[in-house]
Amino acid sequence: MKIMITGGAGFIGAALVRHIIRHTEHQVINVDKLTYAGNLDSLAETVESPRHNFHQIDICQTQAIEELLAHYQPDAIMHLAAESHVDRSIDGPADFIQTNIVGTFTLLEAARKYWLGLSKEAREHFRFHHISTDEVYGDLGDTGLFTEQSPYEPSSPYSASKASSDHLVRAWQRTYGLPILITNCSNNYGHYQFPEKLIPLVILNALEGKPLPVYGEGQQVRDWLHVDDHARALLKVLEEGKVGETYNIGGHNERQNIQVVEAICSLLDELHPEKKDGISSYSELITFVKDRPGHDVRYAIDASKIARELGWTPEETFESGIRKTVIWYLENQPWCQALQSGSYQRQRLGTGSAP
Repeated sequence: MKIMITGGAGFIGAALVRHIIRHTEHQVINVDKLTYAGNLDSLAETVESPRHNFHQIDICQTQAIEELLAHYQPDAIMHLAAESHVDRSIDGPADFIQTNIVGTFTLLEAARKYWLGLSKEAREHFRFHHISTDEVYGDLGDTGLFTEQSPYEPSSPYSASKASSDHLVRAWQRTYGLPILITNCSNNYGHYQFPEKLIPLVILNALEGKPLPVYGEGQQVRDWLHVDDHARALLKVLEEGKVGETYNIGGHNERQNIQVVEAICSLLDELHPEKKDGISSYSELITFVKDRPGHDVRYAIDASKIARELGWTPEETFESGIRKTVIWYLENQPWCQALQSGSYQRQRLGTGSAP
């Protein structure tokens, strides 16, 4: 199978590319704009593979996308290209509207044009798999789980843009017959994650003796999904999912943010006891800061559908996954340092004060 993956140099996209090259014979056409969060170093192990073809292209570039489709004749598109950081969407929503909504529309139209030109048999086998987030469902409340039937109530510019893209994808299936699949995942974590996300931010700040910022009182609950488990699920849905269906992907690992930070501190106390500034525990660096505007309190995924229909369940517990993640960051400091050589220096984003 030939698979075009958009956003294949991002955190989840790169994990998916690595998984496909490691464990299958599929060919990957990797399309990424290489913004601040796209990093080809995350794909170092795939560079020499003749089955991985990388192209630096913006998904809003219609002609370039159409030319790639015509050249490679892929059997599927897995669409992960997106602006994905909530804090950045609060400070500057325009990029999120352009990439997540306009970009998805551009890709859908290019895919529809390509799909209509295929033979009848090829059209029946083609898939457009749109990868989305549980944040489209909004704030869950203290009890219950998000299901595939949960209503959309996005809170941030980011989640609103992803909800919009989900609706576009469904509309292209219902109106034009484009064979689509949609997945909505919970919070991903793992190796090669851009350090403005909670887990890598806490690890790197702790190693430098810097404050560990926790929004509000840290009571927000997230369902944590290891990125390698997510990559397995995405390929499973592409290969075996039913056209037109949505599959929620979760890790079954609900934790309050403060619990996540405390777990990281405990692991660092064990694995890297050489602390800065004479502190006895990394937990002494925890600093509560003003909460993010519109911050949802709880997300949690009911992943029973994908387990029941496709046989996927996560392999990593939170305990096993977070240990592997902390060890990876300890062993890969040069990757982290190179990533922060640009404009992002782990400063606070998402205050809503930026124009």
